[in-house]
Amino acid sequence: MPNTKTPEPEIDVISPPTFAAALSAASDRWPDAEAVVYGDSRLTYADLARLADDTARSLLALGVKRGDHVALCLGNGIAWVRLFYAIAAIGAVAVPINTRFKAGEIRYALEQSDARVLFVADRFLDIDFIDMLREICPSIDTAPPHAALPKLEKIVVVGDTVPAAAMTFDDFLADAAAAEALATAKADVSTEDIALIQYTSGTTSFPKGAMLRHRNMLHNAAWMAARAGVRPGDRYYVGRPFFHVGGTTMGLLVALLGGACLITTARFDPAEALRILSEERCTMTSGNDTMFQMLMGHPDFDKRTYHLRTGIAAVSPSVMRDLAERFGARHMVVAYGLSEASPNIAMSNCNDPLKDRIDGLARIHDGLEVRIVDDDGQDLPAGRDGEILTRGWAVMKGYYNMPEATAETIDADGWLHTGDLGRLSGDNRLVFIGRKKEIIRVGGENLAPAEVEECINQHPAVSQAQVIGVPDARLVEVPAAYVVPNDGAALSDDDVIGWCRERIANFKVPRYVKIVDGFERYGLTGSNKVRKASLVDHAMKDFKLG
Repeated sequence: MPNTKTPEPEIDVISPPTFAAALSAASDRWPDAEAVVYGDSRLTYADLARLADDTARSLLALGVKRGDHVALCLGNGIAWVRLFYAIAAIGAVAVPINTRFKAGEIRYALEQSDARVLFVADRFLDIDFIDMLREICPSIDTAPPHAALPKLEKIVVVGDTVPAAAMTFDDFLADAAAAEALATAKADVSTEDIALIQYTSGTTSFPKGAMLRHRNMLHNAAWMAARAGVRPGDRYYVGRPFFHVGGTTMGLLVALLGGACLITTARFDPAEALRILSEERCTMTSGNDTMFQMLMGHPDFDKRTYHLRTGIAAVSPSVMRDLAERFGARHMVVAYGLSEASPNIAMSNCNDPLKDRIDGLARIHDGLEVRIVDDDGQDLPAGRDGEILTRGWAVMKGYYNMPEATAETIDADGWLHTGDLGRLSGDNRLVFIGRKKEIIRVGGENLAPAEVEECINQHPAVSQAQVIGVPDARLVEVPAAYVVPNDGAALSDDDVIGWCRERIANFKVPRYVKIVDGFERYGLTGSNKVRKASLVDHAMKDFKLG
């Protein structure tokens, strides 16, 4: 049977070598066009370039050098954007920290990343980060914080509550190195320099920091902008948090390279997002199943007029169909990727037939290779489901300070083992099937069960815990826990949930808990590991999920 697929138009993608070069080019090309909108703040590309340079000069005055790690614990906003570009401009490395983290998780990220400077909000969404810092490092009220975190030398607070050992954001900006020093620093930055350490959950207990280069992220953004059909003047609403690579590469950099105006909010709120999409006449957006289901299921959805043409979606076929038919985004593209690939590997073209995009048929970016392999690592033919492997320019350098984890993920031949399942079509399009690893996807967050298990196992009344993902209509998946108490210990499901709420981010707290006397009846492997697939089957019945 002849191939009747619509051929992809030729795309010639050339990306700038560094973030600073990309921002300079955008400022030269579209100086008066809006670049960023946040609340009442509206920046042109010329404004953004100037703010980034001013902030970079302040970083130099603070003593930040090429290769230094600078942590950002902030919500989306102008401060995040200007710091993101400024850090990269001088060859330093941004370390985004999830604002949903609890104190222990923030401490881990700061320690593991060897962060030298931290920019942090005093409060964000009713979370008091200064109180968290006091828990992590009590000396912030009296002396520099190095007593508890020896590599963390400076803390800059964006807000009004500033401990004695920290400095205000205004004071940070008041001091600046000479323009000549900035020019010298920019000239030393290479396209191969690390721009971002992106923490991502894996199958181990703790997140791993994927090291992404300027080249990884910029070339990725250039391909995404081309495939999504981004045009200068497009208005791009990004509700994804900037502490995810979906917010940086897929949001900030896609807008920058396409000449679009990026419009964002402190957090994703469906009612606010619908208002912005309508009032700002947004022509594109991005998101996942949960985000789009929340938008289209909101009471305000049918009360507004929308102008969406395109966007980037990691969604199921039914949601992709609704995006086209209900939201009017007839040229929305479907994307597949992961943080370790900075993040995109394959994406449909905005002019592909709608049915192909609904079916999840994504085109592999030029210069990237994809294989589908079985459990023995043998290549599978088109149409067969297996693990997705990729190799090429999008793949991270590795995990920061985790050589063993890097070697487990990127093999000796350079293939990134994604842990995800997919298949290739007859014309070499990639279809994402699901996660092979035990990662639980709670809305837009990836969660390693081992991280929750470790938290529960620290409870003095707990002997053993096993955590799995179970279906959820709104969030796709939520964590559920089976817990064995110590002999004679009194333990309830509320005890376990309350324990977790005090120690880990809310999206990691088990939605369901069952106290059990052991796991033998749920099935054990030959090495006495719990068969989690069997546990999921029991959970469906135990929690009456279907």
